[in-house]
Amino acid sequence: MAVSGVPVLILKEGTQRTYGREALRNNILAAKVMAELLKTSLGPRGLDKMLVDAFGDIVVTNDGATIVKEMEVQHPAAKLLVEVAKAQDAEVGDGTTSVVVLSGTLLEKAEKLLDENIHPSIIMSGYTKALSKALEILENMAVPVDVENEAELRKIVETTLSSKYTGHGPEKQKIIDMVVEAIKIIAEKKPDGGYNVDLDLVKIEKKKGGSLLDSKLIRGVVLDKEVVHPGMPKRVENAKILVLDAPLEIQKPDITTKIRVTDIEQLDRFLEEETRLLKEMVEKIAATGANVVITQKGIDDVAQHFLAKRGILAVRRVKRSDIEKVARATGAKIVTSLRDLKPDYLGEAELVEERKVGEDKMVFIEGAKNPRSVTILLRGANDMLLDEAERNIMDALHSLRNILREPKIVGGGGAAEVELAEKLRDYARTVGGKEQMAIEAYAEALEVIPTVLAESAGMDALDTILQLRALHNKGFKNAGVNVLAGKIEEDMTRINVYEPLLVKKQVIKSASEAAVSLLKIDDVIAAAPPKKEKKGKEGEEEEEKPDFNF
Repeated sequence: MAVSGVPVLILKEGTQRTYGREALRNNILAAKVMAELLKTSLGPRGLDKMLVDAFGDIVVTNDGATIVKEMEVQHPAAKLLVEVAKAQDAEVGDGTTSVVVLSGTLLEKAEKLLDENIHPSIIMSGYTKALSKALEILENMAVPVDVENEAELRKIVETTLSSKYTGHGPEKQKIIDMVVEAIKIIAEKKPDGGYNVDLDLVKIEKKKGGSLLDSKLIRGVVLDKEVVHPGMPKRVENAKILVLDAPLEIQKPDITTKIRVTDIEQLDRFLEEETRLLKEMVEKIAATGANVVITQKGIDDVAQHFLAKRGILAVRRVKRSDIEKVARATGAKIVTSLRDLKPDYLGEAELVEERKVGEDKMVFIEGAKNPRSVTILLRGANDMLLDEAERNIMDALHSLRNILREPKIVGGGGAAEVELAEKLRDYARTVGGKEQMAIEAYAEALEVIPTVLAESAGMDALDTILQLRALHNKGFKNAGVNVLAGKIEEDMTRINVYEPLLVKKQVIKSASEAAVSLLKIDDVIAAAPPKKEKKGKEGEEEEEKPDFNF
């Protein structure tokens, strides 16, 4: 910009700015690409994505949260959708693919309204009204579920795992058994009749080898470590456990020091003093009655020898997260300095034992003081399979936690979305004006879920949607797509396909809020990327300016 021939610079050199409809369309395009990318991985017939990072490490998954986390997304609008998916995963642990697909589709429908010269404010207002009406409809649709009934819980886990394991294979049943049992152990009934479920009480430990069917649930904690000294006991019953966040070693001075030794006896005295200090440490531990020591730091070889002589089982260099799980399970207090050691800081467990799992040794802590602590020990042929199994188990655990938090369900297979769309179209007619068009666009966007499910099952998408609309108009509110059979089902709950109300509400809320927040943006001001410097042929420095396109 120039005033009277004098240039006025507002933004820093290299800054890129897109504004008005162009900025909005760029953002919508990025969201559509993200939705398109994840669409094919939705549902029981969803396809996998292979993600290769800069180091060549491979992740193969159809889990929406993992896909968006592993992808290195550049566009700011796409990054916003990644954040929405992460928030969905953190809040309810499920529905991450749906939330990205739905928000992308809501923006795609909004783009058509923008082409008809409808102002973004009117679209946002219509979408907001549609969201509050949709949540109200969902509440009325939802059916209460008896969480005391194990069969009901198993059906919910089955639906969650349907996109990972098709059919009723033994691996799927094994995961369902472990997940349902784990939730039953960790769920704590509150006085008001609800449940408190802390998923931190479930530890998942993976060990390569065997098959998924060799996995098992352990009531306690499993550490991927072995006993530090061969002279130590490998099995301790009625364990008194000291959990340490301090090394059993002589601390080296922080500053660089030199000691001049003029006599060999002086060196002997140094070594004797070191041994005496380590022996004192071990005596202090033994005096509390501890017969198991688990520390986050190291244990000196001499200290190991004294611990072995005292018959104390010790494990060193245990991860901080595992140290906390052991402390919580056994009722121990984490000790950061041996000076503060007291007998009542010890934890308790019925058994601590080193066992061989595959080619490696692991330490099992069973019968812990806190019976609500469990470990799922996963076995599998390779790391990729183990990682995917872990993600599936976490999804299933979150599903059950959601049901226990709000024991209501809605029909799966796109049934809830078609019902919402039909009811929202009726509601749109009562609103009238241009907002009616926005609410109808919202209803149309919701039908993307059954459309994608039908496409992945090899069905005709348009024909499927028309048939589903007809069934819902006749009052079949749970009519949806039976993906595995490749047909339309009049009642999805009859074939045990349903989803927690909490997940469905969160998907619709997150997707709507993401779409509205992107529609609000009319200016994108991007700072210039940092300059990279590299040596030229003659040794002089050259500036490399990377492209930064939206």
